[in-house]
Amino acid sequence: MLPRFLLPQLSWGKVTRTTRPRIWTAMRQGQQHRGFHVSASRRRDHHFDTLKFVRRLQSEGFTEEQSVAMMKVLNDVIEESIQNLTRTMVLREEAAKATYTQKVDFAKLRSELLSADSSESNTTRSAHERLTNDIAKLSSRLRDEISRTQASVRLDLNLEKGRIREEAVGQELKIKETETKIEQEVAALREKLELVKFQTLQWLMGVCTGFAALLLGAWRLLM
Repeated sequence: MLPRFLLPQLSWGKVTRTTRPRIWTAMRQGQQHRGFHVSASRRRDHHFDTLKFVRRLQSEGFTEEQSVAMMKVLNDVIEESIQNLTRTMVLREEAAKATYTQKVDFAKLRSELLSADSSESNTTRSAHERLTNDIAKLSSRLRDEISRTQASVRLDLNLEKGRIREEAVGQELKIKETETKIEQEVAALREKLELVKFQTLQWLMGVCTGFAALLLGAWRLLM
């Protein structure tokens, strides 16, 4: 029995002698309207038993010419389908070549990445060492500057302390001199007060003596 996809525009019932001309006409129309891919002349490989297929069609009531034509049509359809499939497929040699090319590219890329990584590591290491040396130099310079600044500050503080001490000693001397002057002036004032007191007492004694003499003289006159 012929497959149903080979019987377009026909009923799917049993093939009879009345339907054979229709099948033949439909197949001819299909051959006229269907454009098969024409490839270069090469040895035709049959993908099924053509003789068995022709005999099967003849046993179903087809003539030899019709059976051969249907076999050729089916063979062309299968051949075109296989060619369409093989166009999208890759040969084993091409696949192996592509795989080898990819492996070579990956190896080259890996080598370049390793080289770039090594160069980057060396560059980073040298930059790190340079920065470490610069930081060490800056630290040493900073320590020297701090030491000099501390020494200068200590010297200034010592000088300031000495100046303040000298000023304090001078102030103490001035204070002592002032106290001495004050004591001398106080002593002079005391002497003057004592002298004034003595003179005042002498004057009072003279006044009292004179007044007593006057009283005594007056009393004598009155007596």
